[in-house]
Amino acid sequence: MFVKKIRLKNYRGYDELELSFDQGINILSGDNAQGKTNLLEAVYYCSSGRSHRTTKDKECIYLGREEALIKITFQKSAGREEQIEIHLKQSGKKSLAINGYPARRINDLFGRLHVVLFSPEDLSLIKRGPAERRKFIDMEICQVDPVYLYDLQQYYKVLRQRNQLLKDASKDRNYPTYAEKIQAVKETLFAWDAQLVSYGVKVMKRREEFVSHLQEYTSKIHQTISHKTEEMKLIYQNFVPMEKAAFQEILEKEIEQDLRYGMTSSGPQHDDLVILINGTDVRKYGSQGQQRTAALSLKLSELSMMKEEIGEAPVLLLDDVMSELDENRQKQLTEYVKDHQTILTCTGVEDSIRLLPVGAHFHVKAGKVTEVKDE
Repeated sequence: MFVKKIRLKNYRGYDELELSFDQGINILSGDNAQGKTNLLEAVYYCSSGRSHRTTKDKECIYLGREEALIKITFQKSAGREEQIEIHLKQSGKKSLAINGYPARRINDLFGRLHVVLFSPEDLSLIKRGPAERRKFIDMEICQVDPVYLYDLQQYYKVLRQRNQLLKDASKDRNYPTYAEKIQAVKETLFAWDAQLVSYGVKVMKRREEFVSHLQEYTSKIHQTISHKTEEMKLIYQNFVPMEKAAFQEILEKEIEQDLRYGMTSSGPQHDDLVILINGTDVRKYGSQGQQRTAALSLKLSELSMMKEEIGEAPVLLLDDVMSELDENRQKQLTEYVKDHQTILTCTGVEDSIRLLPVGAHFHVKAGKVTEVKDE
């Protein structure tokens, strides 16, 4: 799989751009804040329907313009050429077309253009909060499993509705006694809880299955990176049982607490990914070097696992990560880069990049992209 060309109009700092990529390694070099990451963001947008940098689409529209366009042409290994076109609007609405036909849902993008993004922020994946690691798990599964995407969306939809009911009930002063309020809330939440439990158990089981599968890759890759001095283990940490009856019982027991805080206390929205190095929690006790190595192992495992599941290599987006890695980790990363179409940003072309079989090199300055010819 590879991106053939991209067209941008009124996107971020790009007034108008058309750019063709090489099937191999593409370098985007230039000073900071010139628009390199914006190009990676646009590619990522077409794979997921959202930015990895902001939740507000209007921030991606050129200042003073009403709407922006992203259009990508890509080819799969079977030789099929496809197009994705996204229009972002100041109103907050966005529209998309796939192969020239309007698509009704953003979720229709999942499973078409597969990408793996690796940025400096991912190097902090280990020491950040559980939300970042849940996002890592969810985004990977959603790209290859539309059933999981549906279950996850339904779970969070029901969770939002349940939380709103709890907030409304906590402010309601129309009940003669607190005991009567509790009873009324229990009766109201019964139907919502049944759905929450049903979708929640499906989400947890699929996450656990994913982490177990990812472990097979991570174990081997981390041993290679650490020169067999470290063993890395992944554990999916769920705080409620993966059984409907037991999960339902917890929700019932916590209704008073949930009512007091106006939100649901338990469920897969609190789960985490525990990462152990030689049996020790690397987030709490690992050195910065160990944490970065663990993050690199996770991303490379994601890359290898996705390649196996979709039957072809996903597009690899590297956002200025080489400068953040030491020489050993740079070498490990470049070994994987060679087997994928890679779009790589950097401020300067480091020695590790010079050793790569570069297919195309572009210089980015103030939203203008020019090809750098062989030196």
